Amino acid sequence: MTKFRKLNRPTGHRMSMLRTMVSQLVKHERIETTVAKAKEVRRLADNMVQLGKEGTLSAARQAAAFVRGDDVIHKIFTELAYRYKDRAGGYTRMLRTRIRVGDAAEMAYIEFIDRENELRQSKPPNPQPPQRPAMDPWRRSRLSRQFAPPKEEKISDSDS
Repeated sequence: MTKFRKLNRPTGHRMSMLRTMVSQLVKHERIETTVAKAKEVRRLADNMVQLGKEGTLSAARQAAAFVRGDDVIHKIFTELAYRYKDRAGGYTRMLRTRIRVGDAAEMAYIEFIDRENELRQSKPPNPQPPQRPAMDPWRRSRLSRQFAPPKEEKISDSDS
């Protein structure tokens, strides 16, 4: 079972708050909140985008049971699913912004990546490293050849 942050709230209030925050994030594509809440919203928002990419009726029902609003569900299953069809994960980014004046809480923006007007450009995907050939188990490694003393060749007496 996954461990959630309790955020100093009862379960009903916490889940209601997170559902609303995920819905607002999908609707506006960037919200400002505290760092702890942003980390929880990031987990749930990435899960909603995964459901949108899946595109089945079951996924649509699961998303509809969590997010609020038909326009939000439509955006998840059309716009966001199309935008992230080639991305394997990591659909959101958290940027720490300031310290809140009233209670000195750390604030952060959470936003979807690969969109216009984003605060920081996303990095291009890392290319896959080239495949290395399988290593022969009987061959000595480069380090052992470098640091091991050289083999002495045996001189045969039969030649002279």
